Parts: sequence; C-alpha cells; structure tokens
Amino acid sequence: MSDFADLARRALRDSGYSMKAAARAMQYDVAYLSRVLNGKQNPSAKLAELMDDLVGAGGALAATVLSDDEKSRVARSAANPSRLDAGTVDALAEVLAAYRRLDDTAKPESVLPATMAQTKEVTRMLRGARGPHRDRLAEVASEWVQFSGWMLAQVRKDSQAVGLLNDALELADEIGNGTLAAQALNFKGYIARQQNRPQGIARWFFAAANAPGAHPAQKIGDFLQAAAGMAAMGELDAALRMVEEAEGLADKAASLPPPDTAYWLTPAFNRLNMGLCTLALGRYSEAADHLRSGLAGLPDELRDAPWSWEHKDALRRAVEAA
Repeated sequence: MSDFADLARRALRDSGYSMKAAARAMQYDVAYLSRVLNGKQNPSAKLAELMDDLVGAGGALAATVLSDDEKSRVARSAANPSRLDAGTVDALAEVLAAYRRLDDTAKPESVLPATMAQTKEVTRMLRGARGPHRDRLAEVASEWVQFSGWMLAQVRKDSQAVGLLNDALELADEIGNGTLAAQALNFKGYIARQQNRPQGIARWFFAAANAPGAHPAQKIGDFLQAAAGMAAMGELDAALRMVEEAEGLADKAASLPPPDTAYWLTPAFNRLNMGLCTLALGRYSEAADHLRSGLAGLPDELRDAPWSWEHKDALRRAVEAA
C-alpha cells in the first residue's frame, strides 16, 4: 500500500525536476533514487521527507509511506483478509488521509493512478474481510471509493466517477454512515455542476442535504448548492427557502467540529458555497463578498488547490457582473 514511487515520479515531473536534478538537490545517490522511483526499493523515511519538501507537498507525500510494522500488518491482512486486524484498518485510513491532503497540493491527474490502485486493493481486501473490524474497513473502503470518484470527476471522467460514487454510496448505506453517504451524493452534485445541468445540481445536493445522518456543516453546504441549482432553473422561491434552511443550521454547525470525512467544511468554506448560491441568484456584489471571504479564510495549504479554481472563476464572474 502507498504507491509512493508513482506519486513521487509524477510529483517530480510536475515540479520540473529530472531524476538527476532531484538527486543533486537532495544529495542522494542517483542509482538509489532510481531504484526507489521505479518501485524496486522502499524509500527511507528521510528520503520521503526530503522528496516531500522538494516538491512542496506539505508532508502529504511523506505520509503515504507506511512504517515497517504497518507494512507487515497490511501484508498479512492482504494475504488473508479473513484475519483482518485493527492496525491494518488504521494504516489504510492514514494512507487515505495522506492522499486527501495530496489532493490539496497536487494535480489530480498525478494522484489519480495511485488512488485507483489503492482503491482496488482495499476493496479486494474488503471482499474477503471477516470479524469485528470488517465494518470499520467498509467505512475506509467507502471513503477510498468515494475519493476515487472525486478524483475522476476532477479530470472529467464523469461516467466512471458516477459509477464509483454509486458504489461508495452503497457501502456507506451498508454500514449506516450518513456523512459518507451525504458526501458521495454531494460529489454527484459537483459533477452535475461541471456538466451545467441545473436539475442535477438541485437533485443531488438536495438529496445530500437530506441524507439521514448528514453532519450540519454538510447540510449547510448542500442546501446552498441545491439552491444555486434551483435559482438557475428560475425557481427563486424554492431557492430562497433552501437558503433559509442553511442559515438556520449555522449555529449548530459552528458548535461541532467538521466530520472527519469532510474535514474542509469549516464556516469559511461554506462562505464559498454561499458565494456560488448568491451568484446564481444574481446578487453579484454579495456573491463577490462571500467568495472573497471564503477564499481568504482557506488555510494556506488549500489556497492553491486545483478545486479552488472553480471558486476563483466564480469570483471573477461576480466582480464582472456587479
């Protein structure tokens, strides 16, 4: 588990480094680096950290590397999933968290191949899993499948993305995880927005907002994005009712930490969703204010994330229309 070699090769390419230049910059033997980048030798923790610094991954690339103990646990569980242990599930969850952080700094095209490979392995393991840790693995697998769907959506492989999001939704329902189910539906709404289908935008975000067990912060963002879809169809009264629903949840959402599976859903992030909503409602100055505030409120490591480009473009359109 990890596919560090694939991630690192692509990260170096995206950062403009040849293998020889990277070896010089990190003061490593080029032959050793070549073996690591071709998957023939595991990276040391030091090399992973230096590589992470070199490409500006903010610790996410290095965090994909498992410790020796974690590697052994995962290898045993992969060979015999019926004897799955808690340490394996924790290791898979930690790798997934690192991949999610990579999504905030790297091009989706560069993270996607390794993501798909990890998802395939985790779902294979789930099929043979038994015992008390099986549901926890199903939760991690649902999130891996969902994340793969999100990555495919970012590179506009929409039909593949929808298929995986449907699979993730089924896994979330199987274990009764409302936050994961709501997030899978949310990503389907995102795809509809990229396809400029207002009915789909309204349908999927409204479904996400009403998913049993959804977190209040999820509901806020989903109601606002559903309202944008309704506004685009000219259903202004319905859109405004959804905005009221979202605003009524603000205090409850602020009193709770964001869900682990949607860690980015802070009040500042939901200003971005309000910006998209008010833009669709034709309230351009208000939209610009929300979008500026939301973008400024993002943590430093998220401000240049590829997914933020949509909101920056929305800000440009709001300013031009104001």
